[in-house]
Amino acid sequence: MRSFGCMCEPVAPLTYHMPVGHTCWRRGINELCLQLCRFTLLPSSSPITWGTWVACARAMGHGTPDNMNWTGLLQNLLLMVHLKQIVCSSIQFSVPEELEPGILVGSLSEHFPPLYQLLTQEYLWMDSNTGDIYTTGQKLDREALCPKETKSGDCFMVHNALVGPTGDLIQFLVIIEDINDNAPHFDMSEIHLKVSEDVTVGTIFLLDDQARDEDIGINGELRYHLQGSSGVFTLKVENKLLIKLVVEKALDRETQELYHMQLVATDCGTPPLSASAGLIVTVTDVDDNCPSFSSKSARTVTIPGDSLENTLVTQVTATDPDLGSNAAIVYSFSPKVSERVREIFSLDSNTGHIRLTQNLHSYKSEELGLKVLANGPHCPPSGTQVTVLILPQANQKLSIKMGFIAEHHNQTMVLPENQPPTVLAVLELQGDSSFKGSSLAIEDDVPFSLSPQNGKYLLSTSKPLDYEMKDEYSISVVAHVRLAEGPLILPSRQTIRLLVVDVNDNAPHFSQSQYQLEVEENNVAGVSLLQVSASDADSGSNGKLTYRLDEYTSAIFNIDSTVGQLSVRAPLDREQQSVHKLTVFAQDGGSPPLESHATICIHVLDQNDNAPGFLSTHFIFFIPENASPFTQVGRVEVKDPDEGENGSVDLYVVNSSGPFGIDKSQRIHTTTKLDREAEDHHEFHLVARDNGHPVALVSTARVTVFVEDINDNQPKVILPKSNSSCLTVSPSTLAGTVLTKVYAVDEDSGLNSEVTFAVVAPESVQNQSPFQIDPRSGTITLSQQLLPKDVGMHHLFIVVRDSGKPTPLYTTVWVNLLVNETISECYLDKVPTWRGPSDLVLSPSKAPICDMETARSAQVILFIGLTMILTSVSLLLVTACLYLKYRSLQKNKRGCASENEIPLRLRDKYYSDE
Repeated sequence: MRSFGCMCEPVAPLTYHMPVGHTCWRRGINELCLQLCRFTLLPSSSPITWGTWVACARAMGHGTPDNMNWTGLLQNLLLMVHLKQIVCSSIQFSVPEELEPGILVGSLSEHFPPLYQLLTQEYLWMDSNTGDIYTTGQKLDREALCPKETKSGDCFMVHNALVGPTGDLIQFLVIIEDINDNAPHFDMSEIHLKVSEDVTVGTIFLLDDQARDEDIGINGELRYHLQGSSGVFTLKVENKLLIKLVVEKALDRETQELYHMQLVATDCGTPPLSASAGLIVTVTDVDDNCPSFSSKSARTVTIPGDSLENTLVTQVTATDPDLGSNAAIVYSFSPKVSERVREIFSLDSNTGHIRLTQNLHSYKSEELGLKVLANGPHCPPSGTQVTVLILPQANQKLSIKMGFIAEHHNQTMVLPENQPPTVLAVLELQGDSSFKGSSLAIEDDVPFSLSPQNGKYLLSTSKPLDYEMKDEYSISVVAHVRLAEGPLILPSRQTIRLLVVDVNDNAPHFSQSQYQLEVEENNVAGVSLLQVSASDADSGSNGKLTYRLDEYTSAIFNIDSTVGQLSVRAPLDREQQSVHKLTVFAQDGGSPPLESHATICIHVLDQNDNAPGFLSTHFIFFIPENASPFTQVGRVEVKDPDEGENGSVDLYVVNSSGPFGIDKSQRIHTTTKLDREAEDHHEFHLVARDNGHPVALVSTARVTVFVEDINDNQPKVILPKSNSSCLTVSPSTLAGTVLTKVYAVDEDSGLNSEVTFAVVAPESVQNQSPFQIDPRSGTITLSQQLLPKDVGMHHLFIVVRDSGKPTPLYTTVWVNLLVNETISECYLDKVPTWRGPSDLVLSPSKAPICDMETARSAQVILFIGLTMILTSVSLLLVTACLYLKYRSLQKNKRGCASENEIPLRLRDKYYSDE
């Protein structure tokens, strides 16, 4: 049975790895130990065994098991239980690891009444009122809390809490559930394995390097597969632990020596995590190949007849694709070679070198055949044939005499390049006259020729020389001699050196004809942008280059004349110029100098350095109040000179609860109906924000929208208050007396709010009514002295009309006047009824009596009219007199018209409209 230790450190939660099934009394014992620790009755870290109980009893002062006071011990235990009740329960919660802070784990409210206090809050915290348990900022990492038991079982944390009104001490378990938060990993990044090339197909090799996964269950279960094997190897996994590599195809080291593969381990979690290690298989060599000579190994070698001992004649080489000792080759002469061959030649068995064993003194030609064998372990020999021609030793030597024609220094000719074919020197053979049929020839393929002329030879160039192709030539001239025995070549040579002098015949050449460059605007002044590079095939000063920019290039650009480094002296601004095209020249130092050019195209990349800009800081618009929702109010213009997202602008309406919005086309529109009488203007702000990075830039503008009035409100009569109001008028009231006034208002503005008053009545009644109303003020006055016939009730039907367009609106009211001697309150039994036409919006010709002029007004108008007529007649008479007088003057002047007539041009000048 596993013992449980209790540690006297209650500040931290106790973490156990316990198999499921431990009984409640064990936890009770553990709790009891905790209580004993609190009273310092039990030493720290004591396992609970029989000896522990004895130690507990002794610590409590009750002796040994033989003489202990069991009654006193029981009393103390009951006292402890009374002080701190130990509650043994099976309360446990499960929580996945790595949860974020504030996640609900469980609640003690289902088991205990409040209040609640968690004694340790390292990984969890508890609401003291509800008993809810939450995760804290310190995440639960199962692999860190239970590192040793990670793979074998559940991971527990034991927490202590005080619950209830009496503060009972309880324990509860928190089971930390595993999640797939750990990827598999190999201890080594590469696994090396050596396999012999003669291994049979199906051979299995055990791989000891397995991956590990700290998770448990399906999260820690691994599967393996192989990548990059090309079918040569496969993987076989047994019991999920044994990883075996199986050879599926025959191996050949000489074909492929190394196999690079990836061993991939993937867990079964969701989502699955994987890791890989390199699997490198080295195929080791076996002796499965024999030495061999190539088909071109047979050769013919010529040596002079006076060659010295140990002269290297030739070397034979055989190959064996095996490695090391398996590729060892031993060379030997065939047993069938002649004694003459064995006498004068030796063969190095390791290197294949064939050398002379003695000095030669041969005055005649000789041909010898050498059969060479290459031998390997357990292999038949491979052979090749070497033929050696020994040339006769010469009795006399020829010499070549040379006379220079071209410029020369120290036996070296000098010739400028690009010259047409030129004679360089005269050559002549000198020696024994016994040599017959001798001739000179040039070895190798060089641009020179020899032409015989009068027993001598002229050495010339066969084509113009190019210094850039080759600046120096060694011309090897060979003398061919025919002897009596037959045609043999006597090795008599002379080497002539020629230097080609450079001329400036190559212009500089840029590595690129066009350079494309992207530079962000607002760069640091003086920053280097690009280094151009040109080359010149000429040498010396002819090939020394200097760089310069086109004279029309902006002064902000500079180029180093020596190295071609292009820089910019000032920050670039894409909004001013987005592309700069430069022309750079490279000029050599020749005479005359040659030059070439290249183009540099600099694309200035945008930065978000410009805030959106409104065309005005304050926009003013007008809109009629009867505009329907989504009616366009006006358009604001905002521009951002940046490009792309930096120049893409979004508009927002802020600080406004008004009925306006703005769309993507920068048009302001209404969102609801407007009412000028409720609010005659609206003010709000627009914010323009670009989509630039790293920081978006904004600007604002103020918008004022004035709501234009329409005639949508009819006048409202304030006085009289009702149509049944009545006013008594004394018959003795003097004419011109103000009797009362009609008060009316109109909520519209401008002409729509200007009201006029009129009395509407039949024409016969209008002419006899003693009352009139002022059309502007609404004042009702007595127009004439009241007569006895006027005694009684007078009902005035007043029309209050505004001046709105296109159709004025109106309202009506009855003004009731009682002409009576007795000044007393008057009453109406019923409201008068209008029986006239229903259309009260009439023209002035049909206006009521208040619109007609009084007698005094008519007299004034008549007087003014007569005055105007008399004035018109007087003006007409004066005009007629002046006209007649003008005609008579014209007749008198007609006789002398030729003397006094002004020429046409002068007349136009003096009588022009100007």
